[in-house]
This record gives sequence, structure tokens and C-alpha cells, in this order.
Amino acid sequence: MKKASIVSIGNELLNGQTVNTNTTYLSSELLSNGIPVVSSYTISDDVDAIVRVFNLAVADADIVLVTGGLGPTDDDLTRQAFAGYLGTELQLQAELLDRLENFFKKRNLRMPDKNKIQAYIPAGAKPIENSLGTAPGIMAEVNPVRKLEWGPKGRSFLSNGVKGKLIFALPGVPSEMKRMFAESVLSELQRFTGGQAVVVRKLRCFGAGESTIAEMLGPACRRGRNPLVNCTVESGIITLHIIASSRDKDAAREMAKKEEKTIRNMLGDLVYGAAEQRLADVVGEKLAQQGKTIAVAESCTGGTVARLLTDIPGASKYFTHGWITYSNAAKTGELGVAADLIDKYGAVSEQVAEAMAQGARKKARTDFAIGITGIAGPDGGTEQKPVGLVYISVDSDNGCDTKRCLFSHDRRSIRLRAAQTALNMLRLKLNI
Repeated sequence: MKKASIVSIGNELLNGQTVNTNTTYLSSELLSNGIPVVSSYTISDDVDAIVRVFNLAVADADIVLVTGGLGPTDDDLTRQAFAGYLGTELQLQAELLDRLENFFKKRNLRMPDKNKIQAYIPAGAKPIENSLGTAPGIMAEVNPVRKLEWGPKGRSFLSNGVKGKLIFALPGVPSEMKRMFAESVLSELQRFTGGQAVVVRKLRCFGAGESTIAEMLGPACRRGRNPLVNCTVESGIITLHIIASSRDKDAAREMAKKEEKTIRNMLGDLVYGAAEQRLADVVGEKLAQQGKTIAVAESCTGGTVARLLTDIPGASKYFTHGWITYSNAAKTGELGVAADLIDKYGAVSEQVAEAMAQGARKKARTDFAIGITGIAGPDGGTEQKPVGLVYISVDSDNGCDTKRCLFSHDRRSIRLRAAQTALNMLRLKLNI
């Protein structure tokens, strides 16, 4: 199986001025195409440093994807480093220069002299068209194997000229990088990996931690298996990537399908969906299929559940009402929560969460209602009721189910985890 390494170039990535979303995108896209990423490097705008990292990345993997440093300014040094790694010189490409000049002419602008550098690429490399910007990408097929030779300063390693690995350099601008990857790079990768048919299937899980799921799957997560099962985590969502490889596409597809069935049987209701499905997608689909309606009453989540549900087109079929009752007066006045209940148990309690859900369902006249109350922090916690404590209730004709949760991390994470947990509780009710 071919493997990849990602190199991100730019001082702005190292000093925190820019968040590196390119690596996340490329890692996901590569894995979806059956190419796991085995290493990732972030390096400054320095030619020698970039060349060193090129060597490391090529040693790690069969495919190297580089982003950043292809602009026209003095600190854009990727093309120079690429040439240095290949042991060649930069050469002016007349066709690229024409495209650059036309790019500016179409916009009634004069091309700055500095942009001319973008028409240079290393000798022997190929340009990658950029339909959105001025910086063309660069592609080269190289051989990482070196032969030992003696020179004036002792021994050194020189390329023996045999080809075998791919390097792509793409702009750091995310929109340009993504377009070029989809339009040009992906087809080259598919050609390069033509000897291997790879099928990737994803399963989405919620309701247990990564280690618990790994323990339940046992040998299925062992490295070196085929199909290989990888695991990623985000906001409590566990995504299992099933990667099946074979010389025959149908055989790989059948292997992945069989592995998915086995995992579903092992995990049961912990699996809520597949591919790119979100919890809200699955819950909305079930509500629509069953002709049911939902209302929400939120305190600490501040409307997060309502947003997740209504982000889905067609949510008006099942979502009717939403309340954000932050204050005790709002809980009492809007939802009918008894003031003495709050006085006795506190606003953050099982009893108040249930009363919120029941009050919302009664007022909205829906089939289901969610009530959430908690402490999202960073302040407001006590020893008895710490930051991250959340009570979630889901009310229906079959009764009111309430869950006590204690989430960690920051305010945003606590709110999102609470909202996801509420949706998962509703999903399980809909499954009955």
C-alpha cells in the first residue's frame, strides 16, 4: 500500500498566525482514497530547512504533498528548495509566463515584476495548473535511493536517477490547493497506485470512548491487517476507517463490506451512521421517516442543539420550537418549571432538566422534547456541581429519560458534547 507524507511550509504556521487546515484536508482526502498519511512536517521559510524536510518526507513515504511557499515574495522559497532537493536549476517556462500575464490582463492590471518568479519551475519537473490563482504547482517523480560516492569533502549520497516516488508542491491558499488537488493531483495519485485497488468505508460511532471501542473490536484494530481499521476522534464522534486493499476492486469492496458488517455486529447501537453522516442528519432522517416532531429547551448549550438540527435542509418537517432559557425566570415563565423545584434542587439538576423537557413538549405539542441544563464554564462550578456537569432529558409519550454527564475541556467543547449527547439520546429513543 502506498503511503504519504505532508509538508507544510510557512513562518505564519509556526508562529500561530495561521491555522493549518491544509494538512487536515489532505490527510482526510488521502485516507479516503486508500493512502494513509504516515508523517507530517511543518517548516519555516528557509531553503536549507525545506530541503532537509524533503529528504525526511521522501524517506517516510511514497507520496509527498507540500503546501505553501509558492507565492511571488522573497520569503516564498518552496520552488528554490524543490530545485535544490532535485539537484537542478529553476527554468523559465514560457507557457507559464504567458498564463501569468494573461491572468493580470484579464483583470486590467499590470503584472508586478516579482510575479515572474512563479513562471520558473525546477528542470525536469512538471507544472500543475492553478485555475484560481497565479501560483502553479510543481510535480516531480523521483528516486529516494542514494548511492555512496567519494568527493572532495568525503563521502556523500547522490541520486542514482531511478524513479519511484511522487512529490507535489501546491499553494498554501486552501481554496487553490483544494481545487488543484481535485483537478490534477488526484488523477496522478490514482495512476501511481494503479496496482492496488483500495476501498475505504467509514462508520460513525457515539456513546463510548476511543479506548472502549478499540477494546470491543479487539484484533480488528491490529496493525498490518487487511482490511485495516483506523480510528479518529472529534467532539466525541468516533470515526472508524475500514481500508481494504486487493488487486481487484470488487474483491476489495467485498472485503470492506464484510468487515463493516462484522464491526456493526460488535458495536451495535454505538454505530449511528456511515460515510459523512452527522448525528443530526441521522436523527432528522428518523424523525422525518416516522412523522415525528421535536422541540428543544436549552440553557447551557445556548441553542446548539437547535442549530445542529436546523442546519439540515428540510428540518421544518420535524423541528417546531426552540427555547434558550438561560435564567431561572425564563425557565419558569417560558417552560412552566416550578420556582420551588429550582429553589430545592438548583437550576442544574435532574429535576429541572426533566421539567424543561416536559414543559417544552407540552407547550410545543410535539412528539419529543429535549431539555438541557448545566455549567459550561469556565466559571460557576462548585465542588458539588463542577464545570462540565450537564443534565439532559428527552421526553416523549414513553416517558422522560434523563442522563447526568460530566464533560471536560473548554466551554465550546462542553456545549458541543452536551448537544451531541442529547441528539444521541433522541436517536436511541427513535430506534425503539
